[in-house]
Amino acid sequence: MKTKLLVAILGITVLSCETKIEKEYITEPCPEEETMPMAQLKAELTEKGFQTFDYVDEKSGDTILMQQYFIAFLKKGPTRSQTKEEADSLQKLHLAHLGSMYEEGYADISGPFGDDGDIRGITIYNVPTQKMADSLANMDPMVKSGRLEIEIHPWWAAKGFPLR
Repeated sequence: MKTKLLVAILGITVLSCETKIEKEYITEPCPEEETMPMAQLKAELTEKGFQTFDYVDEKSGDTILMQQYFIAFLKKGPTRSQTKEEADSLQKLHLAHLGSMYEEGYADISGPFGDDGDIRGITIYNVPTQKMADSLANMDPMVKSGRLEIEIHPWWAAKGFPLR
């Protein structure tokens, strides 16, 4: 009887215990992103044909490297009579084109506007000349079909500043 009572108490004790699993993580600081000195970056951009200039922030006194990019406005084109199937196919090809521009390093960001206006979206080209940006933008299947047309403008932005 004592043995049965002891086994019952032991069983109740084991079953009432909360299983606690603790994991031990080894944490190391993330490796710092290697940054190129601004003078070297400016020299490399200039060598590749990019336009740059130094801007001195009056508040901080910091020198900021500005680079010329090209912003392409994708506007409604004159030919919008495609069937739904044709338009869907063109949209897939359009997205593939923009993806390849990003993957190949020619475009830094693209996206549609959230309204149904004449300007449908933008792409920011990271190339040295407007002629190159224009050529790349006009390779877009949506532009070739006339569903979209391109309007490109030079645009300046500070190097190393992320979107927020």
